[in-house]
Amino acid sequence: MRIAALDLGTKKTTYCEVSQGQVVRRATVSQVSSLRSLLGPDQPAAKVAIEACRDAWFVHDLLVEWGNEVLLVDTTRSRQLGIGQHRRKTDRIDAETLARALEVGRVPEAHVLSPQRRKLRRVLGVRRALVEARAQLVTTVRGLVREHGGRIPSCATEHFVSKVRGQRLTSDVSQLIEPLLVLLQGIDTQLASSEEQLAVLCAQEPIIAVLTTTPGVGTVVAACFMSVVDEAKRFRSAHQVESYVGLVPTEDSTGGKRRLGAISRQGNNYLRALLVQSAWAIVRSTDESDPLHLWVSQLIRRRGKRIAVVALARRLVGVLWAMWRDGTVYDAKHLARQSTRGLRGAVQTLEQQSAALARAAKKGSVKHPASTRTATSRRSRKAPAANAA
Repeated sequence: MRIAALDLGTKKTTYCEVSQGQVVRRATVSQVSSLRSLLGPDQPAAKVAIEACRDAWFVHDLLVEWGNEVLLVDTTRSRQLGIGQHRRKTDRIDAETLARALEVGRVPEAHVLSPQRRKLRRVLGVRRALVEARAQLVTTVRGLVREHGGRIPSCATEHFVSKVRGQRLTSDVSQLIEPLLVLLQGIDTQLASSEEQLAVLCAQEPIIAVLTTTPGVGTVVAACFMSVVDEAKRFRSAHQVESYVGLVPTEDSTGGKRRLGAISRQGNNYLRALLVQSAWAIVRSTDESDPLHLWVSQLIRRRGKRIAVVALARRLVGVLWAMWRDGTVYDAKHLARQSTRGLRGAVQTLEQQSAALARAAKKGSVKHPASTRTATSRRSRKAPAANAA
Protein backbone atom coordinates (compact mmCIF):
# COMPACT_ATOMS: atom_id res chain seq x y z
CA MET A 1 0.00 0.00 0.00
CA ARG A 2 1.24 3.49 -0.80
CA ILE A 3 2.31 5.77 2.04
CA ALA A 4 1.40 9.45 1.88
CA ALA A 5 0.68 12.46 4.06
CA LEU A 6 -1.24 15.70 3.71
CA ASP A 7 -0.60 19.07 5.30
CA LEU A 8 -3.95 20.83 5.26
CA GLY A 9 -3.95 24.60 4.99
CA THR A 10 -6.54 27.31 4.58
CA LYS A 11 -5.36 28.19 1.07
CA LYS A 12 -3.53 25.10 -0.12
CA THR A 13 -2.93 21.45 0.73
CA THR A 14 0.49 19.85 0.36
CA TYR A 15 0.83 16.18 -0.60
CA CYS A 16 3.88 14.00 -0.08
CA GLU A 17 4.32 10.31 -0.91
CA VAL A 18 7.26 8.21 0.23
CA SER A 19 8.53 4.73 -0.52
CA GLN A 20 11.40 2.98 1.29
CA GLY A 21 12.50 6.20 2.93
CA GLN A 22 12.55 8.23 -0.29
CA VAL A 23 10.15 10.91 -1.47
CA VAL A 24 8.59 9.70 -4.71
CA ARG A 25 5.95 12.32 -5.31
CA ARG A 26 4.99 15.81 -4.18
CA ALA A 27 2.04 17.99 -5.08
CA THR A 28 0.21 21.12 -3.98
CA VAL A 29 -3.49 21.66 -4.59
CA SER A 30 -5.80 24.54 -3.77
CA GLN A 31 -8.85 22.37 -3.07
CA VAL A 32 -9.21 18.99 -1.40
CA SER A 33 -11.34 17.74 -4.28
CA SER A 34 -8.29 18.18 -6.53
CA LEU A 35 -6.66 15.26 -4.69
CA ARG A 36 -8.76 12.86 -6.73
CA SER A 37 -5.94 12.47 -9.25
CA LEU A 38 -3.62 11.41 -6.40
CA LEU A 39 -5.87 9.56 -3.95
CA GLY A 40 -9.10 9.10 -5.89
CA PRO A 41 -11.04 5.83 -6.26
CA ASP A 42 -9.33 5.12 -9.58
CA GLN A 43 -5.88 5.28 -7.93
CA PRO A 44 -4.15 2.52 -5.90
CA ALA A 45 -5.22 2.60 -2.25
CA ALA A 46 -2.94 4.52 0.11
CA LYS A 47 -2.37 4.91 3.82
CA VAL A 48 -2.60 8.65 4.48
CA ALA A 49 -1.65 10.68 7.57
CA ILE A 50 -3.23 14.06 8.26
CA GLU A 51 -3.00 16.27 11.32
CA ALA A 52 -6.19 16.68 13.33
CA CYS A 53 -7.59 20.13 12.53
CA ARG A 54 -10.77 21.91 11.49
CA ASP A 55 -10.84 20.29 8.04
CA ALA A 56 -9.65 16.87 9.15
CA TRP A 57 -13.03 15.15 9.61
CA PHE A 58 -14.28 16.14 6.17
CA VAL A 59 -11.01 15.13 4.49
CA HIS A 60 -10.95 11.88 6.49
CA ASP A 61 -14.43 10.89 5.32
CA LEU A 62 -13.68 11.85 1.72
CA LEU A 63 -10.45 9.85 1.51
CA VAL A 64 -12.02 6.82 3.20
CA GLU A 65 -14.88 7.01 0.70
CA TRP A 66 -12.26 6.90 -2.06
CA GLY A 67 -10.89 3.66 -0.62
CA ASN A 68 -7.89 4.89 1.38
CA GLU A 69 -6.86 4.22 4.96
CA VAL A 70 -6.62 7.50 6.89
CA LEU A 71 -4.86 8.15 10.20
CA LEU A 72 -5.44 11.37 12.14
CA VAL A 73 -2.31 12.60 13.90
CA ASP A 74 -2.56 13.83 17.47
CA THR A 75 -1.33 17.44 17.20
CA THR A 76 -0.34 17.56 20.89
CA ARG A 77 2.37 15.00 20.12
CA SER A 78 3.32 16.06 16.61
CA ARG A 79 6.60 17.57 17.81
CA GLN A 80 7.75 14.07 18.73
CA LEU A 81 7.78 13.31 15.02
CA GLY A 82 10.18 16.17 14.27
CA ILE A 83 7.66 18.77 13.09
CA GLY A 84 9.13 22.23 13.71
CA GLN A 85 12.57 20.77 14.41
CA HIS A 86 15.52 23.20 14.06
CA ARG A 87 12.96 26.02 13.70
CA ARG A 88 12.16 24.86 10.18
CA LYS A 89 8.45 24.47 9.58
CA THR A 90 6.84 24.66 6.16
CA ASP A 91 3.93 22.80 4.59
CA ARG A 92 6.35 20.86 2.42
CA ILE A 93 8.56 19.78 5.35
CA ASP A 94 5.57 18.93 7.56
CA ALA A 95 3.98 16.71 4.93
CA GLU A 96 7.27 14.87 4.37
CA THR A 97 7.82 14.44 8.12
CA LEU A 98 4.36 12.94 8.55
CA ALA A 99 4.82 10.60 5.61
CA ARG A 100 8.17 9.31 6.89
CA ALA A 101 6.74 8.80 10.40
CA LEU A 102 3.79 6.89 8.96
CA GLU A 103 6.07 4.61 6.97
CA VAL A 104 7.97 3.52 10.08
CA GLY A 105 4.83 3.31 12.22
CA ARG A 106 5.51 6.22 14.58
CA VAL A 107 2.30 8.20 14.10
CA PRO A 108 0.44 9.07 17.35
CA GLU A 109 -3.17 8.63 16.31
CA ALA A 110 -6.03 10.91 17.31
CA HIS A 111 -9.59 9.70 17.82
CA VAL A 112 -12.04 10.23 14.97
CA LEU A 113 -15.42 11.40 16.24
CA SER A 114 -18.47 9.48 15.09
CA PRO A 115 -20.86 11.36 12.73
CA GLN A 116 -23.53 11.63 15.46
CA ARG A 117 -21.11 13.29 17.89
CA ARG A 118 -19.84 15.65 15.20
CA LYS A 119 -23.38 16.85 14.51
CA LEU A 120 -23.97 17.35 18.22
CA ARG A 121 -20.76 19.34 18.56
CA ARG A 122 -21.63 21.57 15.60
CA VAL A 123 -25.02 22.49 17.09
CA LEU A 124 -23.36 23.14 20.45
CA GLY A 125 -20.84 25.37 18.69
CA VAL A 126 -23.59 27.42 17.06
CA ARG A 127 -25.42 27.76 20.37
CA ARG A 128 -22.23 28.82 22.12
CA ALA A 129 -21.57 31.52 19.51
CA LEU A 130 -25.11 32.85 19.87
CA VAL A 131 -24.93 32.91 23.67
CA GLU A 132 -21.59 34.73 23.62
CA ALA A 133 -22.82 37.26 21.04
CA ARG A 134 -25.94 37.88 23.11
CA ALA A 135 -23.91 38.38 26.29
CA GLN A 136 -21.65 40.87 24.53
CA LEU A 137 -24.60 42.88 23.22
CA VAL A 138 -26.26 42.92 26.65
CA THR A 139 -23.05 44.17 28.25
CA THR A 140 -22.71 46.88 25.60
CA VAL A 141 -26.29 48.10 26.06
CA ARG A 142 -25.91 48.21 29.83
CA GLY A 143 -22.69 50.18 29.48
CA LEU A 144 -24.22 52.73 27.11
CA VAL A 145 -27.18 53.27 29.42
CA ARG A 146 -24.90 53.70 32.42
CA GLU A 147 -22.88 56.32 30.55
CA HIS A 148 -26.01 58.44 30.49
CA GLY A 149 -26.78 57.95 34.17
CA GLY A 150 -29.33 55.18 33.75
CA ARG A 151 -29.56 51.68 35.18
CA ILE A 152 -31.17 48.52 33.79
CA PRO A 153 -32.38 46.13 36.51
CA SER A 154 -31.13 42.57 36.53
CA CYS A 155 -33.35 40.17 34.61
CA ALA A 156 -33.38 37.00 32.55
CA THR A 157 -31.86 37.60 29.13
CA GLU A 158 -35.02 36.68 27.21
CA HIS A 159 -36.76 39.61 28.97
CA PHE A 160 -33.87 42.03 28.56
CA VAL A 161 -35.16 43.83 25.45
CA SER A 162 -38.61 44.42 26.93
CA LYS A 163 -37.03 45.50 30.22
CA VAL A 164 -34.85 48.08 28.45
CA ARG A 165 -37.71 49.45 26.39
CA GLY A 166 -39.75 49.75 29.55
CA GLN A 167 -37.20 52.09 31.12
CA ARG A 168 -37.50 55.85 31.00
CA LEU A 169 -34.61 56.66 28.73
CA THR A 170 -33.94 59.81 26.79
CA SER A 171 -34.69 59.77 23.10
CA ASP A 172 -30.98 60.04 22.30
CA VAL A 173 -30.14 56.94 24.34
CA SER A 174 -33.10 54.99 22.97
CA GLN A 175 -32.11 55.83 19.40
CA LEU A 176 -28.49 54.88 20.14
CA ILE A 177 -29.20 51.41 21.54
CA GLU A 178 -32.13 50.48 19.29
CA PRO A 179 -29.93 48.74 16.64
CA LEU A 180 -28.46 46.57 19.39
CA LEU A 181 -31.89 45.67 20.73
CA VAL A 182 -32.99 44.64 17.24
CA LEU A 183 -29.93 42.39 17.01
CA LEU A 184 -30.73 40.91 20.42
CA GLN A 185 -34.24 40.04 19.29
CA GLY A 186 -32.84 38.28 16.24
CA ILE A 187 -30.33 36.36 18.34
CA ASP A 188 -33.05 35.25 20.76
CA THR A 189 -35.04 33.86 17.84
CA GLN A 190 -32.06 32.02 16.39
CA LEU A 191 -31.02 30.76 19.82
CA ALA A 192 -34.47 29.29 20.40
CA SER A 193 -34.20 27.48 17.06
CA SER A 194 -30.71 26.22 17.92
CA GLU A 195 -31.89 24.90 21.27
CA GLU A 196 -34.76 23.08 19.58
CA GLN A 197 -32.24 21.35 17.31
CA LEU A 198 -30.13 20.48 20.33
CA ALA A 199 -33.15 19.08 22.18
CA VAL A 200 -33.94 16.81 19.21
CA LEU A 201 -30.36 15.51 19.09
CA CYS A 202 -30.26 14.99 22.86
CA ALA A 203 -33.50 13.01 22.71
CA GLN A 204 -31.72 10.56 20.41
CA GLU A 205 -29.01 9.98 23.03
CA PRO A 206 -30.57 8.36 26.16
CA ILE A 207 -27.27 8.58 28.03
CA ILE A 208 -27.57 12.38 28.14
CA ALA A 209 -30.64 12.09 30.36
CA VAL A 210 -28.70 9.68 32.57
CA LEU A 211 -25.80 12.13 32.95
CA THR A 212 -28.14 14.98 33.91
CA THR A 213 -29.08 13.10 37.08
CA THR A 214 -25.77 14.35 38.47
CA PRO A 215 -25.99 17.52 40.58
CA GLY A 216 -24.91 20.64 38.70
CA VAL A 217 -25.06 18.94 35.31
CA GLY A 218 -27.63 20.17 32.80
CA THR A 219 -28.42 19.08 29.28
CA VAL A 220 -25.80 21.28 27.61
CA VAL A 221 -23.04 20.06 29.92
CA ALA A 222 -24.00 16.42 29.39
CA ALA A 223 -24.29 16.87 25.62
CA CYS A 224 -20.91 18.60 25.42
CA PHE A 225 -19.31 15.86 27.53
CA MET A 226 -20.71 13.22 25.19
CA SER A 227 -19.64 15.11 22.05
CA VAL A 228 -16.03 15.31 23.29
CA VAL A 229 -15.58 11.87 24.86
CA ASP A 230 -17.58 10.15 22.08
CA GLU A 231 -17.23 6.63 23.51
CA ALA A 232 -16.80 5.98 27.23
CA LYS A 233 -15.18 2.58 26.80
CA ARG A 234 -12.29 3.90 24.75
CA PHE A 235 -10.81 5.07 28.07
CA ARG A 236 -9.50 2.59 30.62
CA SER A 237 -9.79 4.80 33.69
CA ALA A 238 -11.27 8.02 34.99
CA HIS A 239 -7.78 9.54 35.17
CA GLN A 240 -7.38 9.11 31.41
CA VAL A 241 -10.59 11.04 30.77
CA GLU A 242 -9.56 13.76 33.23
CA SER A 243 -6.26 14.10 31.42
CA TYR A 244 -8.03 14.13 28.04
CA VAL A 245 -10.08 17.20 28.99
CA GLY A 246 -7.07 18.97 30.53
CA LEU A 247 -8.06 18.93 34.20
CA VAL A 248 -5.03 17.11 35.60
CA PRO A 249 -2.03 19.06 36.96
CA THR A 250 1.09 19.45 34.89
CA GLU A 251 4.13 17.68 36.27
CA ASP A 252 7.86 18.27 36.14
CA SER A 253 9.41 15.63 38.35
CA THR A 254 13.10 14.83 38.23
CA GLY A 255 15.97 14.21 40.59
CA GLY A 256 13.71 12.54 43.12
CA LYS A 257 11.50 15.62 43.49
CA ARG A 258 7.90 15.74 42.38
CA ARG A 259 6.69 19.11 41.13
CA LEU A 260 3.05 19.62 40.23
CA GLY A 261 1.81 22.75 38.50
CA ALA A 262 -1.46 24.17 37.24
CA ILE A 263 -3.88 22.07 35.21
CA SER A 264 -2.68 21.16 31.72
CA ARG A 265 -5.59 22.87 29.89
CA GLN A 266 -5.29 20.34 27.07
CA GLY A 267 -8.34 19.19 25.16
CA ASN A 268 -11.65 20.94 24.63
CA ASN A 269 -11.69 24.29 26.45
CA TYR A 270 -15.48 24.67 26.13
CA LEU A 271 -16.14 21.42 27.98
CA ARG A 272 -13.59 22.38 30.61
CA ALA A 273 -15.36 25.70 31.18
CA LEU A 274 -18.75 24.00 31.44
CA LEU A 275 -17.45 21.49 33.97
CA VAL A 276 -16.06 24.29 36.12
CA GLN A 277 -19.47 26.00 35.94
CA SER A 278 -21.09 22.75 37.06
CA ALA A 279 -18.63 22.56 39.95
CA TRP A 280 -19.55 26.10 41.01
CA ALA A 281 -23.25 25.13 40.88
CA ILE A 282 -22.54 22.24 43.27
CA VAL A 283 -20.59 24.51 45.61
CA ARG A 284 -23.49 26.99 45.72
CA SER A 285 -26.21 24.36 46.05
CA THR A 286 -28.26 24.09 49.21
CA ASP A 287 -28.17 20.30 49.29
CA GLU A 288 -25.52 19.85 51.96
CA SER A 289 -26.14 16.11 52.18
CA ASP A 290 -24.83 15.43 48.67
CA PRO A 291 -21.41 13.69 48.83
CA LEU A 292 -19.93 15.91 46.11
CA HIS A 293 -20.99 19.02 48.04
CA LEU A 294 -19.56 17.61 51.27
CA TRP A 295 -16.32 16.63 49.57
CA VAL A 296 -15.73 20.03 47.99
CA SER A 297 -16.72 21.83 51.20
CA GLN A 298 -13.96 20.03 53.10
CA LEU A 299 -11.49 20.79 50.34
CA ILE A 300 -12.43 24.47 50.34
CA ARG A 301 -11.49 24.74 54.00
CA ARG A 302 -8.03 23.32 53.25
CA ARG A 303 -7.18 24.76 49.82
CA GLY A 304 -9.57 27.62 49.07
CA LYS A 305 -12.48 27.88 46.65
CA ARG A 306 -10.66 28.25 43.35
CA ILE A 307 -8.51 25.16 43.72
CA ALA A 308 -11.38 23.19 45.23
CA VAL A 309 -13.75 24.01 42.35
CA VAL A 310 -11.26 22.85 39.72
CA ALA A 311 -10.64 19.68 41.73
CA LEU A 312 -14.39 19.09 41.87
CA ALA A 313 -14.65 19.59 38.10
CA ARG A 314 -11.99 16.92 37.70
CA ARG A 315 -13.84 14.56 40.05
CA LEU A 316 -17.06 15.27 38.17
CA VAL A 317 -15.42 14.02 34.97
CA GLY A 318 -14.72 10.68 36.64
CA VAL A 319 -18.28 10.42 37.95
CA LEU A 320 -19.84 11.19 34.56
CA TRP A 321 -17.52 8.77 32.78
CA ALA A 322 -18.30 5.95 35.23
CA MET A 323 -22.05 6.56 34.91
CA TRP A 324 -21.79 6.48 31.13
CA ARG A 325 -19.60 3.41 31.13
CA ASP A 326 -21.95 1.46 33.39
CA GLY A 327 -25.24 2.98 32.23
CA THR A 328 -26.16 3.96 35.80
CA VAL A 329 -27.79 7.10 37.15
CA TYR A 330 -26.23 9.25 39.87
CA ASP A 331 -26.34 7.42 43.21
CA ALA A 332 -25.42 9.72 46.10
CA LYS A 333 -25.46 6.95 48.69
CA HIS A 334 -23.12 4.77 46.66
CA LEU A 335 -20.79 7.68 45.90
CA ALA A 336 -20.61 8.44 49.60
CA ARG A 337 -19.24 4.93 50.19
CA GLN A 338 -17.08 4.47 47.13
CA SER A 339 -14.46 6.43 45.24
CA THR A 340 -15.06 7.38 41.60
CA ARG A 341 -13.32 4.24 40.40
CA GLY A 342 -15.61 2.10 42.54
CA LEU A 343 -18.74 3.09 40.67
CA ARG A 344 -18.62 -0.06 38.56
CA GLY A 345 -19.97 -2.05 41.50
CA ALA A 346 -23.16 -0.01 41.79
CA VAL A 347 -26.34 -2.08 41.56
CA GLN A 348 -29.38 0.01 40.77
CA THR A 349 -33.00 -0.99 40.49
CA LEU A 350 -35.25 0.22 37.71
CA GLU A 351 -37.17 2.23 40.30
CA GLN A 352 -33.98 4.07 41.31
CA GLN A 353 -33.11 4.89 37.71
CA SER A 354 -36.66 6.01 36.86
CA ALA A 355 -36.80 8.29 39.91
CA ALA A 356 -33.40 9.81 39.12
CA LEU A 357 -34.34 10.45 35.48
CA ALA A 358 -37.59 12.08 36.56
CA ARG A 359 -35.72 14.40 38.91
CA ALA A 360 -33.28 15.30 36.14
CA ALA A 361 -36.16 16.09 33.77
CA LYS A 362 -37.55 18.55 36.31
CA LYS A 363 -34.28 20.48 36.20
CA GLY A 364 -35.40 21.76 32.82
CA SER A 365 -34.85 21.26 29.12
CA VAL A 366 -31.92 22.59 27.10
CA LYS A 367 -32.78 26.15 28.01
CA HIS A 368 -31.97 26.72 31.64
CA PRO A 369 -31.88 29.79 33.88
CA ALA A 370 -28.08 29.58 33.97
CA SER A 371 -28.03 30.09 30.19
CA THR A 372 -30.49 33.00 30.18
CA ARG A 373 -28.93 35.34 32.70
CA THR A 374 -27.37 38.50 31.40
CA ALA A 375 -23.62 38.97 31.36
CA THR A 376 -23.78 41.19 34.44
CA SER A 377 -25.96 38.83 36.49
CA ARG A 378 -23.14 36.67 37.82
CA ARG A 379 -24.13 37.69 41.33
CA SER A 380 -26.95 35.14 41.22
CA ARG A 381 -25.46 31.98 42.71
CA LYS A 382 -28.30 29.47 42.90
CA ALA A 383 -28.28 27.76 39.50
CA PRO A 384 -29.09 24.05 40.03
CA ALA A 385 -27.39 23.05 36.80
CA ALA A 386 -24.75 24.77 34.69
CA ASN A 387 -25.95 24.80 31.09
CA ALA A 388 -24.29 27.81 29.54
CA ALA A 389 -20.88 29.04 28.66
